[in-house]
Amino acid sequence: MNIDALYDVICDRLTNPKTGSYTVSLLQQGEDEILKKVGEEAVEVILAAKDQGRQRVIEEVADLTYHVLVLLAAQKIRPEEVRGELSRRHK
Repeated sequence: MNIDALYDVICDRLTNPKTGSYTVSLLQQGEDEILKKVGEEAVEVILAAKDQGRQRVIEEVADLTYHVLVLLAAQKIRPEEVRGELSRRHK
């Protein structure tokens, strides 16, 4: 699944909550909980990169990416805005 498709699923959960959805639960807990998860996942990426092997790094970066996308959705920031900022910096 690409980042835009995952972001769209997250946004769909925001507007059409589904019972038992982790995404819905996280969004309902609010920004503080989302930020906490982003922080936890960032630490896990660092720990994985230190000595847990390539596959573990991939898994943890996937988790971090998901949680960052939840944060973006909660703040109504679209991934293309981030891509635009990256493009602006590249010039």
